Order: sequence, then structure tokens, then C-alpha cells
Amino acid sequence: MPGTGILAPNIVLGLMRIADKTDEEIRGLVRAARDAGIDFVDHADIYGGELHACERRFAEAMALSPSQRDEITIQTKTGIVTDGPYYDFSYEHIVKSVEGSLAALRTDRIDILLLHRPDALVEPEEVARAFDELESSGKVRAFGVSNHTPRQIDLLRKYVRQPIVANQLQLSITHEPIIAQGVAANMLAEQQSATLDGGGIVDYCRLHDITVQAWSPFQAGFFTGVFLGSPDYPELNSVIDRLAAQYDVPAIAIATAWITRHPARMQVVLGTTSPERVTGAAQGSDLRLTRAEWYELFRAGGHLVP
Repeated sequence: MPGTGILAPNIVLGLMRIADKTDEEIRGLVRAARDAGIDFVDHADIYGGELHACERRFAEAMALSPSQRDEITIQTKTGIVTDGPYYDFSYEHIVKSVEGSLAALRTDRIDILLLHRPDALVEPEEVARAFDELESSGKVRAFGVSNHTPRQIDLLRKYVRQPIVANQLQLSITHEPIIAQGVAANMLAEQQSATLDGGGIVDYCRLHDITVQAWSPFQAGFFTGVFLGSPDYPELNSVIDRLAAQYDVPAIAIATAWITRHPARMQVVLGTTSPERVTGAAQGSDLRLTRAEWYELFRAGGHLVP
């Protein structure tokens, strides 16, 4: 990941759903990920129903030794306040959240800290102050954002010294406005041709060495259920099944490969708690679809290709 010194896989194990899992279930999930080459885990302070719940369960179940901790990249997020809910990028909230994450995770450092969702009341000078303190104390190695637009990132970059190294954005074959916007540019009748807040977030991230991390990579829409095997997407699943048979991989690997094929060198954030699905998805990590196959999936997902 540019600007971090971190060598990261293009598949990330997201751990937002482990709060009610047993120690052995969590260890089995992480073991499957490690066996598939995934040594990067994604948390957030709000995951799990109560503050730091999933971070705490991860640490309790894994009981990592110092050497084992060094083998894993731990990313977490801050900025959402569940009472309300509302967003808070104040110096006090960021620092307090990180202290809570460090305690819950039983570690002395966060490898990457993301600002979770944009705070309309952001004062970037406060973000810069928090980042400086967390970096100088060694508590956070690198910093990024989630669900941010180009102009929101530019505002932070005016004040923050550290590079913004990641932007976690929703992306799947059927939920891809961040890609479709560029393909449909200058096409009057297409909704995704509209340019909002500078537009072109994928191109922006490529220009500024910001790694796009794709969350909900198998969701049909905004938490509306998965498209894989869904009767709502017969054409898409027909294409996926044909390509899966052709490449001798499970269907989930094709959905993964559609994202990792993009030259932006994106990471796919898995949200599953099934070791089998983690293993299957990881098979798409190095599967390089042809341009024709990539665009066929894009079109079958219901989106215009000129």
C-alpha cells in the first residue's frame, strides 16, 4: 500500500459480524483467511452492537503473541457515534476512540486508521492534530478514510501531514456507481453520468496513490441482499456460473475477480463469517478476467456499456 510500508493482500477479512461467534469460530475464520494468504483484518469501533465489541472478541479469541501480532495488519475505523446516530471527527473523539480500540484489541498500535463516514461538521485542523498525536506516539501507523468524495479528501489533505492511504467504498458488480459514472460520462439520459462533488473517485484515488477498499463486494445494493444465486439477477448469475465453470472456481471467486481485475489495485473487504466463503472468494484474488469477460459481467449486472 503506497505510503505505508505495508505489503497487503488484495483480499481483506472484514470482522463486523463476529460479536456473537465463539472463540473457535473466530479462530477458524481467521485460520481459513491466513491459509488463503489473507493477513489483513478490518474492524471499526462501532461493530458488534456495543462500542469495540468485535475488536474485543477478536482479541479474546485470538490471544495473539507479540510475534503473531506482527504477522497481521490491523485496520480499524472511527467517526460514527451510535447514539443519535451522528458523526464526529473532533480531536477528542478520534483520540478517545483509538485508545478504546487499542485496549479492546490488546495491541500497542493500529496499522491503519480510517475515518468511517464523512462528518459534515469536520474541522480538518482537529483531524490533523489528532493524526499528528497518534502518529508521533506510535499508536497509529497510517491513516485513511471511508466513503469519502474527492473534495472531502482534498479538504483533509490541505491540513493533514500524513498521506491518505485508503478509501473504503461500496463496490460490487451490481453496485458500482463509482465505476459506472466514468463509463457513462457525457451521456445525457444516464443518471450515473452526473458528476457529484468532483466525481471520478476511482481515478482520483489512482492519481493520489489511495488504495480503494471495496466493501459489500457481493451485495446487490445497500444491504439489500447478495446477488450471487439471487433470482433477481438471472442473466448475471448465468454469466458468473459459466465463467466459474470455465476457470474451475466457485461463483464467489468470479465476483471477487471482477473487482481485483480493475487496474486500480483495489482490495476486496469480505464480510462473511463462513470459512468456506473466505476460501472461495480468495480464489479470485489472482484470477485475471479478460476485458471481454469483465465487461460482460458489468453489462449483465444491469449497467450500460457503450
